[in-house]
Amino acid sequence: MPGGGDMRTRDGVARWNRVLLGVIGVGLTAVGGYAVVAHFGRLAWVGADSGVVSSAALPGWVLWAIVGVAGVVGIGCVGWVGVQVPRRVRSVRWRARARESVDTIGIDTAVACAPVATDIESYDGVREAAVRLSGPGSGPGLHLVVTAAPDVDVSALRERIGTHAVPRLRRALELEELPVEIELRLARERSR
Repeated sequence: MPGGGDMRTRDGVARWNRVLLGVIGVGLTAVGGYAVVAHFGRLAWVGADSGVVSSAALPGWVLWAIVGVAGVVGIGCVGWVGVQVPRRVRSVRWRARARESVDTIGIDTAVACAPVATDIESYDGVREAAVRLSGPGSGPGLHLVVTAAPDVDVSALRERIGTHAVPRLRRALELEELPVEIELRLARERSR
């Protein structure tokens, strides 16, 4: 059973994403506060009625370039916010037997995955399990995201998943093979 991606890399990207958002937020708050204070004449070196940039000092195309860059940055920010929204994998109807079969079974992937998640969550040290079945009925793949206590025996957990939960699903779906991808996340606190 191949393991999932490197969690340290994904956590590092998420951490840098939050840091960058925080730095941008603090910077924009500081600039906005400075502009408000300058507007109300509380800064001795800035006149309350003076413009930010003298319109005579810049050619017209520069102002349009600034507007264009600001528009592109704004669209990029909206896209960035859109990426931050967590996406839920939608449940799909899945054909559990090959098309050549005399009888076929249509099953909702969420229904097929729920018992596997329940099995895995019952194992010692496991806090949460997310299970997703994808691909065609003739060759699906099982994707597991398992959150466990940091003191869990990882090899024993993988062994238990591979010898208990996965074979049960494979038998239920009448499949000879079921490739599995496991992503193991460790919780911060230890087992109780």
